[in-house]
Amino acid sequence: MKKILCLFVLFTGLAVQAQDKSKIQTVEVSCGQCQFGMKAKGCDLAVRIDGKTYFVDGTKIDEHGDAHAEDGFCSAIRKAEVIGEVKNNRFVVTYFKLLPAKE
Repeated sequence: MKKILCLFVLFTGLAVQAQDKSKIQTVEVSCGQCQFGMKAKGCDLAVRIDGKTYFVDGTKIDEHGDAHAEDGFCSAIRKAEVIGEVKNNRFVVTYFKLLPAKE
């Protein structure tokens, strides 16, 4: 009976963890260097989740318009809906939808 209970707890934990990876979150997104003060060479896309910043893997800064435009990532902090997870201190995105800029 203990083995069955342990397996149940293990699989329940794995199921909950898998659901978190597929949950859409609304996060702040911008250029890590220009807006979030992160250290790296050049302009790179980054997200801020719960006050922590992470560079993004899975999409690039230039895939979402001109980064140096008035509402671009190097000039403004925007919002995006994302699905992904933090791996090796980077946010690995599997879904990214940039939300309209506020006027």
